Amino acid sequence: MSPRLSDARVERILDTWPVARLASVAPGGSPHLVPIVFARAAGALWSPVDGKSKSSGALARLRNLEHEPRVALLLDHYADDWTQLWWLRLDATAEITGGNPEAESALRRKYPQYRETALFQHTPTLVRFTPIRLVSWSASDDRGGPE
Repeated sequence: MSPRLSDARVERILDTWPVARLASVAPGGSPHLVPIVFARAAGALWSPVDGKSKSSGALARLRNLEHEPRVALLLDHYADDWTQLWWLRLDATAEITGGNPEAESALRRKYPQYRETALFQHTPTLVRFTPIRLVSWSASDDRGGPE
């Protein structure tokens, strides 16, 4: 059996990894997967509806979360050296909220891009992910994650 990531490595990944894939379910039952930025604050992970240009007015991910708040977040690392592979899946419930100063501060600290890009598109909108279950895998004992 392959090793799981250590608790310390999981903590570092959740604090530093730049992107996660959000898996949600559309109202018709089809899966929907999209990359997101996130930061950890106040016992949850937070993702903004930020000022980057969007392909449409109403985001599918927000419609999906209103329909079904159970989601999964996947963080992973691929390398040609397969001993460096790892992944972490966080099953969570998602809630669409307004602004949260602690979360906003954490997002700005983690992503210097928010000095140039607005943190919110219009009205402050954040998605709060409350963890339910965490599962991880590593090709070798804790190698490959952020140091």
